[in-house]
Amino acid sequence: MIQEKGGPSLIWLIPILTALIGGWLIFHSFTDQGPLVTITFRTADGIEVDKTRIKYKSLGIGMVEGVRLSADFSRVEVRARLNKDAAHFLRRDTRFWVVRPTLSARGITGLGTLVSGSYIEIEPGQGAPQSLFVGLESPPVLQSDTTGKRITLLARQLGSIDRGSPIYYQGILAGEVLGYEMANDFRNVLLHAFVKAPFDSLVRSNTHFWSGSGIDLSVGPDGLRVKTESLQAMLFGGIAFDTPDPQEAGAEDVSGLVFTLHDDYKSIKDLSYTSKVRFVLYFEDSVRGLSAGAPVEFKGIRVGSVIDVHLEYDERNASFRIPVVVEIEPERIVDRGALMKRSPKEAFQSLVKRGLRARLQSGSLLTGQLYVDLDMQPQAPLRLANTGRAEPELPTVRGAGMEQALASVSGIAAKLDRIDYAAIGAELQGTLKGANALINGPALQSSIADLATSLTSLRGILRAVESRAEPLTANLEQALAAARDALEKAKTTMTLVDGAIAPEAPLHHHAVRLAQELTATTRSLRHLVDMLERNPQALLLGTPAAKEALKDAPQ
Repeated sequence: MIQEKGGPSLIWLIPILTALIGGWLIFHSFTDQGPLVTITFRTADGIEVDKTRIKYKSLGIGMVEGVRLSADFSRVEVRARLNKDAAHFLRRDTRFWVVRPTLSARGITGLGTLVSGSYIEIEPGQGAPQSLFVGLESPPVLQSDTTGKRITLLARQLGSIDRGSPIYYQGILAGEVLGYEMANDFRNVLLHAFVKAPFDSLVRSNTHFWSGSGIDLSVGPDGLRVKTESLQAMLFGGIAFDTPDPQEAGAEDVSGLVFTLHDDYKSIKDLSYTSKVRFVLYFEDSVRGLSAGAPVEFKGIRVGSVIDVHLEYDERNASFRIPVVVEIEPERIVDRGALMKRSPKEAFQSLVKRGLRARLQSGSLLTGQLYVDLDMQPQAPLRLANTGRAEPELPTVRGAGMEQALASVSGIAAKLDRIDYAAIGAELQGTLKGANALINGPALQSSIADLATSLTSLRGILRAVESRAEPLTANLEQALAAARDALEKAKTTMTLVDGAIAPEAPLHHHAVRLAQELTATTRSLRHLVDMLERNPQALLLGTPAAKEALKDAPQ
């Protein structure tokens, strides 16, 4: 008999255990799963589902799970799952951006993505927890953990400066430009920049900023000089700054200040002269080539600049005049006496009485630019227009500028135009014809032929003289030798006194006379040969002494 056992069967234990284990796994999966974040971008360029990763400091902390368009189709929504231990990164100030290969003022970045593909970089922030973010369209210039000062610059125009352009101090990279925007007046540009530590301590209220873009060319006594902050600044633009007395620089709050971005360092030096006095000048010369900004110099040293040049019409005498307004900076003049201790206007009026005059000078022959030259010319008359302007007037004189040079050239050209080139050409042509007739005429040809014949005859005579000079000398030497032999023979036949011919003997007298004549003949022949060697033409033309004798002889 089979007895039925009561209670639950053990076979149900297996599915119950399976359900418990599955529930635990599902619970563990949900509890260990990281947060889901939504990031919006303008485009989904480089983003792929289950391939594009979320990275922090090149370490993967998440993966993109989905990409879709927003409700208004204006942006792309990227859903990404982060690791559980990265949940504390998701704060209000957290930033996301896509890392791709990029060429900017800072160089080439993101080259590693050419192999691994694009990825989304995260920069943790501060604030309340958040799961919806707006991604950056380009990587931030500075990371949030970078220490330094944010500054604002006001520029007349942007130029070559862009986001990421470098900021230099004494040629050392000290910061970067974060961005720019149009000012409220729509006439200037506001630049937002960041100066890194430790250079941020040098940024004070008196710090000067100027554009370091491009190349600065200058010509001086040492020749052509080229200056630029760096190759990067030359290509992508840059900014340089300096602080007077940097040793005294310290902590100072400049967050509310707006610094002026000057065009160059020279303009900063010009602005350091605060005292400026305006004068008006009236020139008789043409002011072509003179413009606002042209320098005013005294003996080659700049003491001011031209402010305005325009044309005025005077109804009283129906005439035109051109007032040139200049601005003199008295601080450029170092006074060793008491002259500049007066007011600048009184000081210059005193100099005018002593002969201060202004004139136009050419600054460049290539460009034709003019500048105002001040110099002491006490002999020049004092001529003033006295137009009643508010600015005091400085007397002027005519300058030796381009206008006078052009007038001189015009005068020379006018004189050249008055020359009768046709008559000169006709006379020259006649002269050439006469010379041609003389050169190619029969008389000159006959004279040349006779001269050639004479030269040939002279050459033959000289050869004959040269061939006979040496034999003549040899014969003379033979005659002398024969004379010696005869004397020796005579000694043997004549009466000798102590081994010599007696002085009273006739032979002795004749021998002495013969020796004297032979010596004179030898000397004459030597003179003849030397003279012929020096002047072979003497055989035909005679010696200079003979010519003089013929001239002095009575006719």
